[in-house]
Amino acid sequence: QVQLVESGGGLVQAGGSLRLSCAASGRTFSNYRMGWFRQAPGKEREFVAYISRAGGSTNYADSVKGRFTISRDNAKNTVYLQMNSLEPEDTAVYYCAADPSAYTGRYYFDGSYDYWGQGTQVTVSS
Repeated sequence: QVQLVESGGGLVQAGGSLRLSCAASGRTFSNYRMGWFRQAPGKEREFVAYISRAGGSTNYADSVKGRFTISRDNAKNTVYLQMNSLEPEDTAVYYCAADPSAYTGRYYFDGSYDYWGQGTQVTVSS
C-alpha cells in the first residue's frame, strides 16, 4: 500500500503557473505508475497526465498538452505536475493516483489506479 499527499495548489491568475507535488510513502514508489486527475465542481473526474514507473513515458489530456508537464523523482518518492499558461477552465481539485499493476494502456481511466491522495485545490482567476 502507498499513501499519497498532494501539495502546491492555490489561487493564480490566468496565464500564471503552479507546480503540484505528490509525496508518496509506504511501498517502493518506483513500482507505481502515477497519474494526475482533476475534478471541477459539477463535473466528473478527468484524466490530466500519466507517467511510467521510471519516468520514460508520459501522456497528457489534449486539454493540457503543451501547457502541463508531469515528472517524477523516484529518489524523493515524489511526482510533480508543472502547470503553465493556466486558464480558468483548469480550476479544479487535482488528485494524484498510483497504479501498481501491469501496464494495460488504460492510464486515462481512473479505475486503473488503486491509491489516491486527498486532492489539492487549484483556482485560476480570469
